[in-house]
Amino acid sequence: MRQHSLYEGVVSENGPVLLPTFAGLSQFSAVDYPGHLCAVLYTQGCPCRCRYCHNPSLQQGRGPSVMSWPSIMEWLATRKGLLDAVAFCGGEPTVHKSLLLAMRQVRTLGFKVALHTSGLYPYNFANMLPFLDWVGFDVKAPFARYLDVTRVPGSGCKVKESLERMLFSKVAYEIRTTVHNAILNSADLVTMARDLQNIGVSRWVLQRFNKAGCADLELVASYAPIDDDLVDRLRVYVPNILVR
Repeated sequence: MRQHSLYEGVVSENGPVLLPTFAGLSQFSAVDYPGHLCAVLYTQGCPCRCRYCHNPSLQQGRGPSVMSWPSIMEWLATRKGLLDAVAFCGGEPTVHKSLLLAMRQVRTLGFKVALHTSGLYPYNFANMLPFLDWVGFDVKAPFARYLDVTRVPGSGCKVKESLERMLFSKVAYEIRTTVHNAILNSADLVTMARDLQNIGVSRWVLQRFNKAGCADLELVASYAPIDDDLVDRLRVYVPNILVR
């Protein structure tokens, strides 16, 4: 695969900018921004080492790009009137400060911008919020237990800060949690429900563990479905819960 230069033709007030490596492009999605048709760009790089990750190839910081940024912009220009938005996924997109420039350029084409994030970089995320129309925000564990899931020290405090910033911004969002019985027990989920209630979250998506792409064979073998009685207990704190 050709190694593209992602800063070719991309400049800011301070000169050329190195944009993230875009390791994947989905030309059409009806699920990555609810109610909208969008293209999806996958950024390379993520500090988390979650056991249930189904995109481990995106964890490393750099890698081959599918297209140069000018080529992506040229292609997007041909999708005007056919797509509503562009969604940035990962990896963890907010690890890249320069992603903000890409978002701003996408908006110049008339597209809305969606972001999927785990909220690990509150400063970068806060700078992006004014240019976002929707956020899919992963809450992975009780804030006090974040290190156990992400393997990133201090990640719980950072995620809580990003979550509070997002709620204050009034941007449209979806809070979701991947549930696996070997990682989050019922007490963990009740703690999360209380935390989300205290922050002001009233809608929560519980995602079933996805076996596809997961390299942890123990998780694949030990998964049990989400218990309906537990979901009813969680609704005492967060009334609107969707399991999918």
